[in-house]
Amino acid sequence: MNWTSIIAIYVLFWVLCAFVILPIGVKTHEELGLEKTLGQADSAPGNFRPGIIILRTTLLSAALFGLYYVNYTQGWIDRHSFDFLVTPPTSN
Repeated sequence: MNWTSIIAIYVLFWVLCAFVILPIGVKTHEELGLEKTLGQADSAPGNFRPGIIILRTTLLSAALFGLYYVNYTQGWIDRHSFDFLVTPPTSN
């Protein structure tokens, strides 16, 4: 696998993990007992911490990418692992 492919796949893992991590631990102003700013949405986060989100996202994406890469090199799961889902066509 080329290093550019490794970077591209890791970035995909990172972005997908970011969307998974974003809602974890976020509370609204109402839940925290804080006052809302005029015009602020009711669902706006009151304790947004980008550093923690970036750290959690990086750790999760590194672990998932590590599993992906080891599977790529060791061949634990390949396309033949899913043959039971599809009946192969038979020749007449």
